[in-house]
Amino acid sequence: FAVEEASSGEVGIALARSTRPDAITLDVMMPGMDGWEVLAALKDDADLADIPVIMLTVVDDKKLGYALGAAEYLTKPIDREHLRRVLAGYRAGDEARRVLVVEDDLATGDLLRRTLESEGWTVVLAQNGREGLTRYDEAPPSLILLDLMMPEMDGFDFLETIREAPRASTAPVIVVTAKDLTPEDHRRLNGNVTAVLQKGGYSRDELLSEIASQLGNRFRRPTTAQPEAS
Repeated sequence: FAVEEASSGEVGIALARSTRPDAITLDVMMPGMDGWEVLAALKDDADLADIPVIMLTVVDDKKLGYALGAAEYLTKPIDREHLRRVLAGYRAGDEARRVLVVEDDLATGDLLRRTLESEGWTVVLAQNGREGLTRYDEAPPSLILLDLMMPEMDGFDFLETIREAPRASTAPVIVVTAKDLTPEDHRRLNGNVTAVLQKGGYSRDELLSEIASQLGNRFRRPTTAQPEAS
């Protein structure tokens, strides 16, 4: 990573405008403009709002951080390896468009992979929740597509594990399942997933539209430059 440092919130915002970084790490306790004010200013600026902000602070107030638009919230002391994995998920290029597909049915997994790769995404496949955790730890994804009924570790246990420390993942999760969800299933999923799609009940375009709505403009599909007309 190429790193630019700012000693105050005002300088940090100016640097963000001039350098357009892939990600911003931000402390809360700073002289003058504190981290909350900086975060709010970044998210209120149309040119800067799509830059992911990773809070690195001794202040343990994740709810406020996420409410103001933080992408990740890490409390000090910071584990260096964990920070590296988090930042890897926001690096420009293929790493920043990584989708983890956790699906035990090979045909469904292959269909999802081909659909997403045709739209410029990097796809990592896992056939159960345990393998999904391994793939997650290798490089945290921008988005997770998750089946629920799988051997070894099902989707419910996978979700609970990635949402807990030390991973504490905030990656959007779209459940893709053939299961008829019970009230208890909905209770377990509540707050942990952003959408549920029924297998066979969605089109290719609906899947891509759902992914786009979850990621917003943070990781748009790469475009190919068109030659200028002479």
